[in-house]
Amino acid sequence: MDADHLFVASLAWTGNRGVGTAGYREYGRDHVVRVVGKPDILGSAARVFHGDLDRWNPEELLIAALAQCHLLSYLYVAVANDIVVESYDDTAEGMLVTTPDGGGRFREVVLRPVVTISAGDPDVARRIHADANRLCFIASSVNFPVRHEPTVLERPGATG
Repeated sequence: MDADHLFVASLAWTGNRGVGTAGYREYGRDHVVRVVGKPDILGSAARVFHGDLDRWNPEELLIAALAQCHLLSYLYVAVANDIVVESYDDTAEGMLVTTPDGGGRFREVVLRPVVTISAGDPDVARRIHADANRLCFIASSVNFPVRHEPTVLERPGATG
């Protein structure tokens, strides 16, 4: 049964340097993303697009959202497959391709989770990354491939 769930965030541009968008280099890319009851996210453009290196950019947030969603989906699938996950770390990267008109798109994102298990079949633990990808709301919403290069480690003394 389908169910709708509403998520709300607000955004405020804070990059007006006094002349608005009078020129491409005349304005800052800084902004604040807000969700009621949570800490603000200080955002900007990526440095290559004249943003502030110390702030989150949309590209990083998208990659982080994919990694986070995959983690949560994987943990759910692991329980259903009798895999006991003890630790999970991921290093994700995405390739953005720009076009001459100033646009662009992600070509792909690659997740590289390292999962340590203490019980269950390591082959199943590797295989269920595909199930987690299928269940991940964010991965199901993007129009580019999200690939996985998982590593599964067994904690010493683990039982399969």
